[in-house]
Amino acid sequence: MTNQIAVWFSCGAASAVAAKMTIEKYGDTHNVRILNNPVAEEDADNRRFLLDVQDWLGYEIESVVNKKYPTSSIVDVFTARSFMSSPKGAPCTFELKKKARQNWEKDNHVDYNVLGFTAEEEMRHKRFLLTERDNLLPVLIDAGITKAMCFDIVRAAGIRLPDVYSRGFPNANCIGCVKATSPTYWNLVRKEYPDVFAARAEQSRQIGARLVRVKGIRIFLDELKETDKGRPLKTDDFECGLFCEEKQ
Repeated sequence: MTNQIAVWFSCGAASAVAAKMTIEKYGDTHNVRILNNPVAEEDADNRRFLLDVQDWLGYEIESVVNKKYPTSSIVDVFTARSFMSSPKGAPCTFELKKKARQNWEKDNHVDYNVLGFTAEEEMRHKRFLLTERDNLLPVLIDAGITKAMCFDIVRAAGIRLPDVYSRGFPNANCIGCVKATSPTYWNLVRKEYPDVFAARAEQSRQIGARLVRVKGIRIFLDELKETDKGRPLKTDDFECGLFCEEKQ
């Protein structure tokens, strides 16, 4: 079918609002499909949020998975690749999101893509146009919608935001995101999800990945002190969309 728009929903507030706005603006003239790349390591409440958003949109949210990794687990990706992260991104995003999208596109024609880039992220939008796809509809940017506004819109719709936000995390990515280097972030993971922190520390030590940076020096997670701190976390510090990069 021509005039097809693929909206990539990441279980965050911004992509939820982007999906809603796309349906309202283009639903009568285009075939809009809402797509999600599930990740096993996301907080369990993300699934509740997905179902709530699905009801709000009135559209099915389809699951898009890389068949090479049927578990959709970042741990499995790290094991297979013996690699966890670099300043240019992480293999989990490439395998579970970017590769999954590319495989899906082989069987599904797409005229336009929509991501949850907000008004503060115009530079990320421009980089995506240069490095990934030039058929991106910046629905949130064009409307001047910020991340804070997305939170308000979702709440106004009667939808409770994913639990990870209330725990202090800057986005609804999977827990223990290896693109984060902030001691503030990793100590928050240790506090809120101690089992995840321990598992990520063990695997990163086995692979030799120094995931955290303290005073400009990379160290292993098991070397991180509970008193180590970085700057406060911001919502755009690191994302897990169809492309990713280390930002702190």
